[in-house]
Amino acid sequence: MSKIIINSYDDFAQYVGKELGTSDYLKITQDRINKFAEATLDYQWIHTDPERAKVESPFKSTIAHGYLMVSILPYLWDQIIEVNNIKMLINYGIEKLKFNQAVVVDSEVRLNVKLESLVNLRGIAKAELKVVLEIKDSPKNAFEETVIFLYHFNN
Repeated sequence: MSKIIINSYDDFAQYVGKELGTSDYLKITQDRINKFAEATLDYQWIHTDPERAKVESPFKSTIAHGYLMVSILPYLWDQIIEVNNIKMLINYGIEKLKFNQAVVVDSEVRLNVKLESLVNLRGIAKAELKVVLEIKDSPKNAFEETVIFLYHFNN
């Protein structure tokens, strides 16, 4: 799949209501989980202690932090779209975030994105994106949410 190339507000507007694409899969390793725990100081055993998780976790394995899954969104989003001719991009917010399924260590996840709406706020494009983080070979997704980005296009 090739990236969608956006060079202006009008380019973006043609995708309102449409699916923008799906990223490649990304494997969630124990090393990635441990590094996230270190960065966020969240060392809960269900994430960082594989031996204990085998015995005590209902998943029989460690699981990724929910916020780790949210934090990989920009990396996966970058595989779907390239927005050019902007001064700045601002992460404006997340709405309706719902974690649906734990991501077990060594699972693979990918992002699916639909452009729900695009509003011109005096030259700033407010994009509302419906995003779903899918887990390979799982009937349930990891999460779904609405992400809001502000794109400051050059005039």
